[in-house]
Amino acid sequence: MAKIKVAVVGVGNISNCHINGYLKNENVELYAFCDINEERVKAQGAKYGVTRLYTDEATMLAECPEIDAVSVCTWNSAHAPCTIMALNAGKHVLCEKPMAMNAQEAQDMIDASVRNGKKLMIGFVRRFGNDASVVKDFIENDKVGDIYYAKATYLRRNGNPGGWFGDKSRSGGGPLIDLGVHVIDLTRFLMGNPKPVSVYGATFHKLGNRPGVKSRVGYVSASRGSKDICDVEDMATALIRYDNGAVLSVEASFSLNIKNDSGKIELFGTKGGVKLDPEFELYTDVNNYLANVTLNMPTALSFDGLFENEINYFVNAVVNDVDVSSIARDGKTLMQILDAIYLSAKEQREVLID
Repeated sequence: MAKIKVAVVGVGNISNCHINGYLKNENVELYAFCDINEERVKAQGAKYGVTRLYTDEATMLAECPEIDAVSVCTWNSAHAPCTIMALNAGKHVLCEKPMAMNAQEAQDMIDASVRNGKKLMIGFVRRFGNDASVVKDFIENDKVGDIYYAKATYLRRNGNPGGWFGDKSRSGGGPLIDLGVHVIDLTRFLMGNPKPVSVYGATFHKLGNRPGVKSRVGYVSASRGSKDICDVEDMATALIRYDNGAVLSVEASFSLNIKNDSGKIELFGTKGGVKLDPEFELYTDVNNYLANVTLNMPTALSFDGLFENEINYFVNAVVNDVDVSSIARDGKTLMQILDAIYLSAKEQREVLID
């Protein structure tokens, strides 16, 4: 079987995860790179042995019609235009999260996918984690019961990456759209993808990117500079209500006065409660005794194989014509949630989702 030819658009930090995944897949030929930064695309080409290098996506697609699929790893504001261009050129697309800047752009991407008969998948990588697999196993075997409440946090003390992440015109927002998407999608996925019906949210811009703080910055964008814009929220919180009555409480921050960065998922059901913090724990009752259950195996999220699992899923969908349209629809639903949270925060009221 001939290998599928894959191009990567946007070769900044996250692209390395995609590239390494493709290099490990025997059904893929890493074929071309494109980035508006000529120096960067040349460096990545030299690093990975890719010689078809472009600074304009339209030129790449015109000169390489044999490309089968494209990974879009640009900043957020370019997700929709780059994805739609590739779909219109007859290519399958894996687009990094968040899907777009808003729900309307997400719908435009879906429309392009349907119109051109090409696959569109969104990079919700946490779905492919070893930890998610363990939780899903317990849920599917009815050890948790009916999940009616969930909590998700993704908090950084001093974690604004700078660069485009802090520039709302390119990012669409701060930690909510960058970090919150991970935990909102993961919890919704584990809960069976219920339909959101309303949100109440709040955002805060109090600390910014803390340029004067004398401590290590652990999260650095490839585009970070000394005069970065920072007009995004540094903390967001929301309550999301679903059509089955379940509620999710979510918190996300770039800058917050906490002791340590943290990220955890909690699901509360009628038969048990589950937490990833980062290891898996199950809270239930056994023989009428309250019991806390841990597993005799590593259950914290491992990045070893994480993105490879996502890439393999996408490649398999392309090679074997597997339908992944539900993931794109989930991407649009998530954008509806984010749109509603930002609107709720702005207008200080509950926002309904149609």
